[in-house]
Amino acid sequence: MKKKLLDFNELVMMGHSIFSMPFIFIAMIVAANGWFGWKLLFLGALAAFTARNFAMAFNRYIDSEIDKQNERTQNRPSVDGRIAPKEVQLFMWVNALGFIITTLFVNMTAFILAFPVLAILAAYSYFKRFSSLAHLILGFSLAMAPMAGAIAVLEVVPFWSVALAIGVMFWVAGFDILYSLQDMDFDKKLGLFSIPSRLGEKLALLIAEIFHIVTIAFWMIFIVQAHLGFLAYVAVFLSMALLYYEHHLVRNDFSKIDRAFFTVNGYLGVLFLFLIIVDQVL
Repeated sequence: MKKKLLDFNELVMMGHSIFSMPFIFIAMIVAANGWFGWKLLFLGALAAFTARNFAMAFNRYIDSEIDKQNERTQNRPSVDGRIAPKEVQLFMWVNALGFIITTLFVNMTAFILAFPVLAILAAYSYFKRFSSLAHLILGFSLAMAPMAGAIAVLEVVPFWSVALAIGVMFWVAGFDILYSLQDMDFDKKLGLFSIPSRLGEKLALLIAEIFHIVTIAFWMIFIVQAHLGFLAYVAVFLSMALLYYEHHLVRNDFSKIDRAFFTVNGYLGVLFLFLIIVDQVL
């Protein structure tokens, strides 16, 4: 049983929820002008966790044949036989149901939107088969998190949450382009649509940089529109520094892509959340 749980953890990389969760709570803190309550903390975390598990399991199920051919992904539990396709499906639908039930306890607006959210999360897995917009679709999948956080508290989507979400979308799309550099030749061989495989390394790096400049611009708009304080500006400037460091790592050595993708971006989200919390407390 313990081994199976570890296999499922590896399947969906549960620890990577750190990319989306901070921005749900940032939006909830700003919407509530501070502490939003233990109930919403639990429900927000559970909604983010189950939605991401559904999206990752769906992606692993749909991409299993592709993953079998990619040397980098041949050891995934959905590929090497540790988790059977039917088990992946069951895990996927259990998490989808868990997400829907969780939103019902948040508010009716969240419940109604749960169904299109799941559809968007599932759609991402198909895009790389026909469009390089797959990077932005992945970005939008995570960008729904801050808007969902605002809906949980206010039942509406204020403009500042949209600005925060657009920043998240370009942030994720940018680092997804960097991450896909390691599969550039494989994607070309299979005819998959990623920006590196279609436009080459140099243009991909440039587009990722542009996306991250757009990220910083929209996060600045978010701070202005939400009337946040000095520490929120510090959060954006530190995010800018971390993104610069991320690009520096990747440009110098593609072997450091994992470090840039997981470590730097993980620190960015947590640091952003921490500074927003302190800003609101002060």
